[in-house]
Amino acid sequence: MKWLLRAVLALLLMAALAAGAVWQWLRSPLDLAAPSVELSIESGTNPAEVARAWVAAGVQADARWLYQWFKWSGQAKQIRAGSYEVHAGITPRALLDKMVRGDQVLEQLRLIEGWNWRQVRAAMAAAPNLKPRTAQMGDAEIMAALGEPGAAPEGRFFPDTYAYSRGVSDLTVLRRAHEAMKRRLAAAWGQRASGLPLKNVDEALVLASIVEKETGAASDRSKVAAVFMNRLRVGMPLQTDPTVIYGLGEAYDGNLHKRDLTTDTPYNTYTRAGLPPTPIAMPGAASLQAALNPAAVKSLYFVSRGDGSSEFSDDLSAHNRAVNKYIRGK
Repeated sequence: MKWLLRAVLALLLMAALAAGAVWQWLRSPLDLAAPSVELSIESGTNPAEVARAWVAAGVQADARWLYQWFKWSGQAKQIRAGSYEVHAGITPRALLDKMVRGDQVLEQLRLIEGWNWRQVRAAMAAAPNLKPRTAQMGDAEIMAALGEPGAAPEGRFFPDTYAYSRGVSDLTVLRRAHEAMKRRLAAAWGQRASGLPLKNVDEALVLASIVEKETGAASDRSKVAAVFMNRLRVGMPLQTDPTVIYGLGEAYDGNLHKRDLTTDTPYNTYTRAGLPPTPIAMPGAASLQAALNPAAVKSLYFVSRGDGSSEFSDDLSAHNRAVNKYIRGK
């Protein structure tokens, strides 16, 4: 019986030593092939593949040990897809914790209020580590992929800063911006003032885009919206330069000429009454709110004072006086 007792004690000692070794390994820094190691984990990657991928990326450990740790911890299925970066000193415990928390390396795509669709596409093309899925897609293909076939992309993305994991598709980020605009527009439409001369949310988006491009001072935004709303009510042309410029496209040379104002295009609001066929830019939240809750004023005209703010007038005579004062210096 003594030999059996000695065998059991030996096994217990070996188990204790093994457990101690494992415990020590979990708390010890992993050797890295470089000062930092990066890895992008695709959705659906199983824990064994994750372990092998870390080793292939530069974590100098036995992939089988890493996988067994992921599995034994009970958190293997909680590992999140994304882009990760580890530095010298990272331990196996910290590595797993980083992936479970989703502590990723994120890039940012910033979409600016007033940008047009060409500028959005250029920003996506220049964004770091963003997979260019839309690079070979036409506008119609992109909108169909976003679940809005037949819609023009102009103005349908909410201007904001979007964080994304390295290697994610630009269509994924674009979908977030598209959904954000739909939510913001629906919320603003639901809180709109009564009696507006707008048929639907699409017209509201078009008007908000014009307000975005025409507003110099934030304090004037609701008055700018009121001017266009008042003109729509009485059937007066909007006569707004930003729509004409948009209609010129790449032919715009930086200066708006008299011939541009008289040449008819779908976006020339001097030659055509009502709203243009699509938005002309991405409106921000403030422009959405202003377009659907304009100031309670009777103004039909405004002119820049030269400091970013505008002078508003109810009639043409007052407007002409304002033009003489602020534009002609009379």
